[in-house]
Amino acid sequence: MIKKRIGTLRKTTAILGVLAFALFAAGCYTGQGSKTYTRGQAQTPMQVYYGTVLQVSDVTIENKPTGIGVGVGGAAGGVVGSTIGSGTGRVLAATAGALAGAAGGAAAEKAAGTKPGLEIEVELDDGRILVVVQEKDDVYNVGDRVRLIQSGGSMRVRQ
Repeated sequence: MIKKRIGTLRKTTAILGVLAFALFAAGCYTGQGSKTYTRGQAQTPMQVYYGTVLQVSDVTIENKPTGIGVGVGGAAGGVVGSTIGSGTGRVLAATAGALAGAAGGAAAEKAAGTKPGLEIEVELDDGRILVVVQEKDDVYNVGDRVRLIQSGGSMRVRQ
């Protein structure tokens, strides 16, 4: 009886650990909008350009898959599946749980990393034309006067 409780406690601890890691990984996402800056960009000089919006298109911004969703989902599914049945049935349930968890984890990671965005084409006052893709966190219309803020290799459009 004590061995069974210890086994259940280990499985519960493993599930909680996997969930804690998944929450941590989800919290690592940094936005790509016009109002989001990284810690390294704060108090750093940036160049500002002025221009007029020529075109605005809706786009989808996807993060590059890291495999964290597959790993976390597979581990959680395997742990949960291993609590079902005994012998060969337990092995099959753990395997099925791991596969289902991996698929679910991959889908969850993709959904969490997909954001609506805008492709904004701007004609700068000096005549150059630039396109900036950023998260959809503001409304831009053709003809709007905007600022383009450049920091290192990144640029954002602001009203």
